[in-house]
Amino acid sequence: MAKALIPDEPWSLIAAHLPVHPPSPKGGRPRICERATLTGILFVLRTGIPWEYLPRELAYGSGITCWRHLHEWTQAGVWQSIHEAVLRRFREYDQIWWVRARFDAASVRSPRGGKHTGPSPSDRGKLDCKHHILVDQRGLPL
Repeated sequence: MAKALIPDEPWSLIAAHLPVHPPSPKGGRPRICERATLTGILFVLRTGIPWEYLPRELAYGSGITCWRHLHEWTQAGVWQSIHEAVLRRFREYDQIWWVRARFDAASVRSPRGGKHTGPSPSDRGKLDCKHHILVDQRGLPL
């Protein structure tokens, strides 16, 4: 495997939140290890390359496999649980800097609607969804 983008200590925190998949009774190819898959996901997200162009030489698995794991983990709520665990760790060591917290919001169009959409007051009542974020002084999403 190529150089890991995630050091051992953060990986141990993340690995505790990933779903466990027993081997398939039908056999087939073994799953790519989760650390390699997560490294492939981060590589694609950091570089901005299309999923199908993820180099196989890096041993992260195929881009489609990484995308499938990203989708699966999103549906399982893995990212939210990892975020909460990281925030707990920062709170334990008093590393959240509340001196200058920042708050921002953005409206995103949602023409197809959904349960979290409503009429936009600034866009002639078209459907949109408002996203909010709160970060500490260093930019850590809270």
